[in-house]
Amino acid sequence: MIFSFLKRRRRSEAIEPLYGAMMAKALAPALFAEYSVPDTFEGRFESVTLHAALVLRRLAALPKPADDVAQDLVDRTFDGIDSAMREVGISDVGVPKRMKKFADGFYGRLAAYTAALAPEAAPEALAAALARNVLGADADAAPFAAHVRRLAAALDGLTLDDLARGALDRTTPQERT
Repeated sequence: MIFSFLKRRRRSEAIEPLYGAMMAKALAPALFAEYSVPDTFEGRFESVTLHAALVLRRLAALPKPADDVAQDLVDRTFDGIDSAMREVGISDVGVPKRMKKFADGFYGRLAAYTAALAPEAAPEALAAALARNVLGADADAAPFAAHVRRLAAALDGLTLDDLARGALDRTTPQERT
C-alpha cells in the first residue's frame, strides 16, 4: 500500500515541469494583450483549457507511456483549478459543484479544439471555436487561431522527453524575434 502511494507521488512530481511550462504559456501576458483573451478567472480557465488541449492532443499522438503522462497532466490541471477556486473565495461546499461544471467545459472544449485542428477540419473551425469559447462571439478570432495553429504545429515536433522536461519554450521561436 505504501509503495502505491510513493509511486503516485513520484508520478505527480514528474508532471510538474510540463504543467509549469503549460501554465506559463497559458497565462503569458501576450495572450491577454495581443489576442484579447479576457483577463478574468473565466478567461484564464479558457486559456489553460486551450493549452492543455494542445498538449493533450500531442500526447495522444505519442506511444506509451504518453497516455499516463496525459492523465497525470489532466489530474494536475484540475488540482490547479480547484486551488484557484479556493483562492478566489469559493467555499468548500461550492467547489465540487463548480468542478463538475469546469470538467464538462474542459472535456467539451478538448473535443472541439481537437476536431478543429484535425487535417480534415474546415479552415474556419478553429477560429469559430476560439470565438465561441475564449474571445466572445463577435471577436475576430483569426489572429488568435493562427497563433494556436503555430503552437500546435510546434508541439507536433516535440518528443515525449521534450514534453516531460517542460521544453515548451521551444514551441514558439517566432515570438522571441
